[in-house]
Amino acid sequence: MTDKPRRLRRKTAAPFGPGWTVPDGGSGPVFGDREGAVAPAVRAVIRSILLLIWTLLGVSVQAILIALPGRPKIVFARWFWAVFSRVLGIRVRLIGKPSYRGDRRPVVFASGHSSWLDIAVLGATLDAAFISKDDVAEWPMVSLVARLGRTVFVSRQRSSTGRELAEISDRLTEGGNLVLFPEGTTSDGSRVLPFRSPFFAVADAGTPVVIQPVSVVYDRLDGLPIGRNSRPLLAWYGDMAIAPHYWQTARRARVRATVVLHPPLDPARFASRKALANASWRVVAAGSALLRQNRDPAASDVTHSTHAVG
Repeated sequence: MTDKPRRLRRKTAAPFGPGWTVPDGGSGPVFGDREGAVAPAVRAVIRSILLLIWTLLGVSVQAILIALPGRPKIVFARWFWAVFSRVLGIRVRLIGKPSYRGDRRPVVFASGHSSWLDIAVLGATLDAAFISKDDVAEWPMVSLVARLGRTVFVSRQRSSTGRELAEISDRLTEGGNLVLFPEGTTSDGSRVLPFRSPFFAVADAGTPVVIQPVSVVYDRLDGLPIGRNSRPLLAWYGDMAIAPHYWQTARRARVRATVVLHPPLDPARFASRKALANASWRVVAAGSALLRQNRDPAASDVTHSTHAVG
């Protein structure tokens, strides 16, 4: 958790940058709006209003629940993200099941990361809090939602590592599950960047855990498969600003995200953090590659269960 991650650089101009426009009547430069009854801009405005109302309501409810013992705050956090995703037009297809349903040990989900949308998608899918970079704590509104979701913020300073591991250990000791993005940054959605071994210090936090690799791919846009050229339209990476990216996402009619929960890994079976990181990366990268080819992973590569979320 101490290595400074490097943002992926684009070789070509990013969508949503200066001079980029949406064709008239369309919802993006590749796919047109197939639901002509609602103009994309009107759709985005309506969704934004609903999300603002829902977020304000959710923050108020969670502020009360977080002070109470037990699972209500965990259940509500998942419900919050499920509603958030549905309002934004995201449908989640889940392949596999979380390890915590068959193992008493807390689970650390090691996931690929290509967009801020991953937070909503995984938040709606898993009973888990997130481990996030500390700069997220400075984002207006997002930081408030993250804190009420019991996010653990980590910095790039070595002097903070001990305190952060202690907080992670406390969370795991309480039986909580965590979501980790070990790439340390976001990709353009066409590949999974190598996992950084310092992130897997969570396996040494003092509480026995299992690591469950997770592949997340956005594979349908308005009901049609997403190809390589249009995949960056949903990815948020490089120097993209979040506001215009959110707006263009909100204009779209439907997006499907497929989440694959792979069989868990036991950290005790690996000689080092690096070996554990590499093994997790290989599983996530292979699963993501199959999804990008519109193919599902083999049954042996997932925990058995397939269903839709939300």
